[in-house]
Amino acid sequence: MSGPWELRVRVPGRVEVHSTVPHGSVVAVVGPNGAGKSSLVHALAGLVPSEGRLVREGTDLFAVPVQRRGVGLVFQDRRLFPHLSAVENVAFGPRARGVAAAEARHAAQELLELLGIGDLAGRRPAELSGGQAQRVAIARALVGAPELLLLDEPFTGLDVGVAAALRIELGRHLTDFGGTTFLVTHDAIDALTLADRVIVLDGGRVVQEGTPTEVAARPRSEHAARLVGLNVVPDGATLRAFPPSAVVVSPTPPHGSARHRWHGRVGSAAPHGDAIRVQVEIDQDAGDARSGEAGGPASLIADVTPAATRELDLVAGRSVWLTVKETAVTTYPAATSDGARA
Repeated sequence: MSGPWELRVRVPGRVEVHSTVPHGSVVAVVGPNGAGKSSLVHALAGLVPSEGRLVREGTDLFAVPVQRRGVGLVFQDRRLFPHLSAVENVAFGPRARGVAAAEARHAAQELLELLGIGDLAGRRPAELSGGQAQRVAIARALVGAPELLLLDEPFTGLDVGVAAALRIELGRHLTDFGGTTFLVTHDAIDALTLADRVIVLDGGRVVQEGTPTEVAARPRSEHAARLVGLNVVPDGATLRAFPPSAVVVSPTPPHGSARHRWHGRVGSAAPHGDAIRVQVEIDQDAGDARSGEAGGPASLIADVTPAATRELDLVAGRSVWLTVKETAVTTYPAATSDGARA
């Protein structure tokens, strides 16, 4: 087994990351807007001024000229050459490195076939759908067998169904990919289904890292909890986390054994798998007398059935009560500002 990557990457004023990443892993880089996710991958690609080291088995990639780093990058907006066909876009990199035209086109065509768009090889980007164009961009990044594959929110702007299909397809290719992948994403589904390691950034620094299971089970910050699809209620030096599926929504004050309850108004409701995910803005002037949460969280999310959504008329502005049983809540220490346990 080859050695891991040792990362010490700093983009002045944006991000500073120190981490050890196993070679061959898929690393999801998650965090709120402005956390430094894109800055990190752009630094790894040599696209922004940066400092530090990216070392594996004695070789510092930052000491290698950008054009010889062996990096494949997929941008949010794809950035395909508009005047070239799909196969020419994919073959461009190998051709620029001196590979013969026929060999480069053959490798490009093979990747397009693997990604299910071999029959579109002759089309230009303007003639492709968003999903098709993104497949071309992924093929272009993979064609050189890079050591590092950098995916900067590759599903942004795609329809839900297209993104889901591409996610499955990309997952198959990453399983066979011999290099290391950094996947910038704002979607917990990507982190949980594609990655075997997660780095959580906030304020330009690492606040947590570990396997997707570890991060999802015990997120160490409010941002991390929300990013993996959990509700979180800070309480001094502890966090209380619970899944949206554990939240019961009702139009009237609850009765019974529920330990935690909040009042608020529906902010939004959207499909989420087989459920409807409802975001509720919590009233800040009405604390939870039963759980002691004066003020409470700013918002919470609940997963309800489509039938319940219609029955309860969960439209924006609707007044609702949320309840969660104590047995559904996990309590553990929060992280301090430097990412350590409180």
